[in-house]
Amino acid sequence: MMINVAIVDDHPLAISGLKNMLSEAPNIIVSQTYEDGQSCLDGLKIHQPDVLLLDVQLPDFKGQDLSEIISKTYPEIKILAITSLDAPIFVKSMMKHGCKGYILKNTRLKTLVHAIEQLYEGGIYIEPTLKEQMMQNMLHIKKSATTRKPTLTLREREILKLIVEENTNQEIADKLFISLRTVENHRFSLFQKLDVKNAIGLVKVAIQLGLVDEDK
Repeated sequence: MMINVAIVDDHPLAISGLKNMLSEAPNIIVSQTYEDGQSCLDGLKIHQPDVLLLDVQLPDFKGQDLSEIISKTYPEIKILAITSLDAPIFVKSMMKHGCKGYILKNTRLKTLVHAIEQLYEGGIYIEPTLKEQMMQNMLHIKKSATTRKPTLTLREREILKLIVEENTNQEIADKLFISLRTVENHRFSLFQKLDVKNAIGLVKVAIQLGLVDEDK
């Protein structure tokens, strides 16, 4: 069994590291690498790998959007998201949009190879630590049902929803027809109201408190 793998990542060092790791696996060959989503789509027209290692954060595509395009155009390709984003919302989003697996970039070779093999054989794979986080997140959501929710303005709710959907500040400003400074001010207000320090924390707390629909 020889598994043909392609890698999509905008960091050359990350690609090099993955190639070096996988060179130690006798049943895996890395045949193509791409540094952005468009070059990947162009390359797939010529050659389709068995498994595609997909970075969730690319300069020209959101991971979920690229995953959905590829999974619909080439359903035989098994997509394994590989990222440093460990929030349950990202796992669920990628799996919903065509990925068959989700793994962190700091994983060991043995785990990475096992994930690739699982997908190749038609299964799914979510790194065990992430499964545990997802279970804990579900428990927190239930526990938070009786927790007093902070009062958000309509605009704050709009911006919170767009943050959860992984839009940048500039994209939010463009979509809502407001200034970048206004977005930044509302974002800061959300951080204060939800008592978080960054966007990942904001998404986690917002979902725990039921302030957004995590399936969107």
